[in-house]
Amino acid sequence: MSSAQRLPTMADVAERAGVSPSTVSRALRGLPSISSEVRARVEEAARELNFAVSRQAASLVTGKTGVVAALVPTLNSWFHGSALSSLGPLVRAAGMELSVYLTPDMAERTAFFERLPARRNADALVVFGFDLTDEETVRLDDLGMPVIYVSQHAEGRPSVYVDDVEGAWKATRYLLNLGHRRIAFAPTVGTNGFCFSSRERLLGYRQALTEADIPLDDGLVVTMAFEDRRNIEEGVGKLLSLREPPTAVFAEMDELAIAIIHFLRRARVRVPEQISVIGFDDHQIAQWTDLSTVAQSPSDMGRLAGELALELIHDSGADRKRHLVLPTHLIPRSTTAPPAAPQRDEEDR
Repeated sequence: MSSAQRLPTMADVAERAGVSPSTVSRALRGLPSISSEVRARVEEAARELNFAVSRQAASLVTGKTGVVAALVPTLNSWFHGSALSSLGPLVRAAGMELSVYLTPDMAERTAFFERLPARRNADALVVFGFDLTDEETVRLDDLGMPVIYVSQHAEGRPSVYVDDVEGAWKATRYLLNLGHRRIAFAPTVGTNGFCFSSRERLLGYRQALTEADIPLDDGLVVTMAFEDRRNIEEGVGKLLSLREPPTAVFAEMDELAIAIIHFLRRARVRVPEQISVIGFDDHQIAQWTDLSTVAQSPSDMGRLAGELALELIHDSGADRKRHLVLPTHLIPRSTTAPPAAPQRDEEDR
């Protein structure tokens, strides 16, 4: 590389600013021992030379990597995409970088928890939507950095989530208020084996039915793999083949709710005239298709998780067991209606 092409060094910045290289190092890392006048002179010289501080070099001085890591099961998800879209800019605005670890299948997940690559490469880890085993949770506890859990309630650990039990209770209570008594619940699991918020939403569904003195019927709870078209079709068929089919279906995710509506209509079952359908999320597709749903905000969760991560990185006295619980909102739209009046036999007329 010629001298004209040579990348600027800390010594070059020091020469232009009229200080020592060690002063440049301290100034660009924000250490308090540098006066504001010297810091401004060094920063101006660095800008003129287009000099960037090496993250690795900075970590040797400060013990910080300047990186926030995120662990996600998939990027092919409205929820994760929305959350990361708000987390990323927040981290960058704080002068840090966002690193994403993707574990799309069980093999990748096992490898991550065996190697824990974030251990030496990040100052905090944000974990999105995992139903972790006890062993995996202990492994993350051993990272020696703040670990923030998103869309899950992690006992004794910093968490950002909505109250899934209450949200599911709202959806089921709404259907009950419309007059429905045969209400199905469709929890979901990804084809890669990852669960979402099924346990909590099933609990909220059951609580609402119990409060209304409606007996619980396990036949009305049908798990469907939201990425498996055939599996959803079979799940809808199972509900329709019951001796007394449901008059309403509460799907754990909007995307699953839309798929259920598709297969109901293919079977010539009118929505909502014969069967009402409600989802959970308020995904963009829910707005386009006028789907009734329980709204949550993954972008707010991503932003709050980022703020919590930065607080825990920079403030050793911050509450490391803090939970931030966001509200959910029932959004009634055109896929729900009161159940149709039962038809009487000719001899009863």
